[in-house]
Amino acid sequence: MDDMVTEQRRRDRDNVITAENAFIESVNTDNRTGYITISYGIMGDFCMMHVQVVTLVVGNDTILLDQFGQPISLGDLREGMMVYAEFSSAMTRSIPPQARAFRIIVLDNNFSVTEDRVAYVDSVNNFLYTGNPNDINTQMRFVITDATIIKDRRGRLIRLRDLRPGDFVRVEHAVFQTASIPPQTTAFNVRVL
Repeated sequence: MDDMVTEQRRRDRDNVITAENAFIESVNTDNRTGYITISYGIMGDFCMMHVQVVTLVVGNDTILLDQFGQPISLGDLREGMMVYAEFSSAMTRSIPPQARAFRIIVLDNNFSVTEDRVAYVDSVNNFLYTGNPNDINTQMRFVITDATIIKDRRGRLIRLRDLRPGDFVRVEHAVFQTASIPPQTTAFNVRVL
């Protein structure tokens, strides 16, 4: 029996696709299963880089590690992170295809931190503005997604609409931002200080 299990694991590992420097596009969970959509580049003919998108199915047997090799949980993965991923070459024919994830290693937390006062809360469009409410050049607009965690001073989960202008907040956000005024980026964590 053990030989059969070992042989199956060897066959699974022989059919592994690796994605280096993959970008997490989205993170979703359904009960105990996670779905991580990643995009990564593969070299094609004539040195053309092709972008592949795949949704990785993360189960209890998937190994999740941070950049230091320490175990992490599915809840630690965020949109915008760069990861190394190993997953099965057996995929669904959906768009994007789905494959079972064997191992995901975070290469870099890839986030920045901004501490500032709340200028405006747009709970209809899921935007949080920080900076001086009277000077658009000092403001930053954060996109609040379903994965964004918002906590009060005591560390309790709250909603976007619970934030008030004048609150001093610490926002962990993506390192990229738009060139608009005010600049816009995605918020991962918001904490009232």
